[in-house]
Amino acid sequence: MAHRADRRARRRHQGAARPAAVRARPGGRGFVGDDGAPVPGSDLVAACDAIVPSMVERDPVWAGWCAVLVNLNDLAAMGATPVGLLDALGARDASFAARVLAGLRRACAAYGVPLLGGHTQLGVPAALSVTALGRAEHPVPAGGGRPGHRVRLTVDTAGGWRAGYHGRQWDSTSGRRTADLRAMLSMVARVRPAAAKDVSMAGAAGTLGMLAEASGCGAVLDVARVPRPDGATMGDWLTCFPGFGMLTADPPGAPAPPAGPATSAVCGSLVAGQGVWLRWPDGERTEAIAGAVTGLGAA
Repeated sequence: MAHRADRRARRRHQGAARPAAVRARPGGRGFVGDDGAPVPGSDLVAACDAIVPSMVERDPVWAGWCAVLVNLNDLAAMGATPVGLLDALGARDASFAARVLAGLRRACAAYGVPLLGGHTQLGVPAALSVTALGRAEHPVPAGGGRPGHRVRLTVDTAGGWRAGYHGRQWDSTSGRRTADLRAMLSMVARVRPAAAKDVSMAGAAGTLGMLAEASGCGAVLDVARVPRPDGATMGDWLTCFPGFGMLTADPPGAPAPPAGPATSAVCGSLVAGQGVWLRWPDGERTEAIAGAVTGLGAA
């Protein structure tokens, strides 16, 4: 029941924050609500993500690993090459902080990205956020898709469910070599699709809804064509965090991206309207998301 309570709390927080976010139009014109934010007047892209405090408390080493992972995925979705990270850590004592930092350092070493510094506060409840900096001369937006574009999912299906997170977090990264991790991170930069968004805790279906919303349209996902590991049901796979997963949109006929060990397949399309529909092998369609996911609207 704990993770359900966490999800309810997260939904309440998102609902309260949404009006302010809509007014702020984060990311700037063309990148509203994107995974990272281009820094005006430079080729820098910044991304910042926080880990749910209950996860930091329950699994501090894994929380540290994931804080690096999610931020590097955000930069990758923008076609940015990572240059370094900064962390902000709250912990009850030095021993607990050391466990979180161990996860951060292991992930930085695995990805070959330096931890530049940060801030640690002891004697406080568990909290962790990481800011990542990357470079991209021409960032790839999530809102560059258009009706008629084909949707491709590129995802690492190796690994398995993280212990304690069955059906919610697929660990495809902790056993990978640096070369494989960097190959996956660089795929968007190398192929420059019209739109890209990394699969987040919203899962493939929810993330596709965000890409479609930013692009001012809807989406259809062909369930039978979604790359999926044998160890996951389709329901779990479409709603979980997969470790590395990237949704891209391009005109028909775009080539498959070079993505190292990841599996890639065209498995849907962008359409006029809004929301996300699942298309089953018999041709029937089910509405998965009725409308906007974030409320930020088109980029």
